[in-house]
Amino acid sequence: MDVADIAAYMAHLGVAARAASRRMAAAPTAAKDTALRALARRLRERTDALIAANAPDVAAAAAAGLAAPLVERLRLTPAILATLAEGCTQLAAMPDPVGEITGVKRRPSGIAVGQMRVPLGVFGMIYESRPNVTIEAASLAIKSGNACILRGGSEALASNLALAREVQAALLEAGLPSDAVQPVATTDRSAVGRLIAMPESVDVIIPRGGKSLIERISREARVPVLKHLDGNCHVYVDAEVDLELALRVTDNAKTNKYSPCNAAESLLVHAAQAAAFLPRIGDVFAAKGVEMRACPRALALLAPRPKVVPAQDSDWSEEYLAPVISIKVVETLDAAIDHIERYGSHHTDAILTSNHANAMRFLREVDSASVMVNASTRFADGFEYGLGAEIGISTDKFHARGPVGLEGLTSLKWIVLGQGEVRG
Repeated sequence: MDVADIAAYMAHLGVAARAASRRMAAAPTAAKDTALRALARRLRERTDALIAANAPDVAAAAAAGLAAPLVERLRLTPAILATLAEGCTQLAAMPDPVGEITGVKRRPSGIAVGQMRVPLGVFGMIYESRPNVTIEAASLAIKSGNACILRGGSEALASNLALAREVQAALLEAGLPSDAVQPVATTDRSAVGRLIAMPESVDVIIPRGGKSLIERISREARVPVLKHLDGNCHVYVDAEVDLELALRVTDNAKTNKYSPCNAAESLLVHAAQAAAFLPRIGDVFAAKGVEMRACPRALALLAPRPKVVPAQDSDWSEEYLAPVISIKVVETLDAAIDHIERYGSHHTDAILTSNHANAMRFLREVDSASVMVNASTRFADGFEYGLGAEIGISTDKFHARGPVGLEGLTSLKWIVLGQGEVRG
């Protein structure tokens, strides 16, 4: 197919994906698991070839002056490929959600009504940098009985195409259509515009990348989008709390890793604990080089430690993805919840408390995809939630919210079982 004609090329991918999705939806679990195990085997056997295919992408990124962390995101290593292969093996061992029937109830009319879990159909995945996403998206598509069209970043084109070839070979080994997983083999940006505007071929778009990419997709898409724009995650230290627990969890939520979307970016502390808690967490952050942007009351308790500066209003809604945290003292639980509602991104928020009633209020009233009690926000992750794998995190409110795994790539349809009943 001529990639020069982008509209025709993308239409061809869409038609092929739609046809493949019907076969994938009907595929037996054994065939899907066979494909996943074959993919795991191929990733292990062809490690050297895949690393060789990845090398030009890494070299080109370094020559173009990309920052070292971005270059590292592109790199495939034996350890990364082994992890991807193990992920495929684990996914093959998981229960198949497709075809599960739940909630069947007999109605007075005699009919039985329930719901069946079915694949979404075709999803388009748009992502940047990391070529490992090609395998993660493809493996989840296979297990959930979907087809997918994968548009990775131009900086990883050679790597993504090489990985997709292994996926397609594994599908064929299992007797499944290779078109169930199709990479977009062009760096032309207009391909993204076509992909997000093909409702006849694509059922949902899943963007995974920077805020500007996701904002563009959300603005221009003509199909539903599973997305999150920001990860401004909060930790709130309540008036009644185990201080040692609060120190441990707050430290982990912020400093375990700075770049993920589930790292804490804002710390709220009840006034009753501010004098006891803030100097101690300030020492922890100062030792780790974390900049603290504090409200006036917090500033007075944290100074003169290094990297303590007055917070600006913009800090309360900022996703830093860096060793920086905003800190505010609040008078009440209500004030904490109001602050999160106003400035938060509805991703992940945690309360640290020994007051059960306050914990339950926080769970009910904080409107985020993940809400936690006495646990680090860093647990907001598909693997940690037992989903096996994760294609992304959604802060939307329709069927998939929070980490999106196998069930998030399916929906429920109503089924009715009868024995000849007719409506009067």
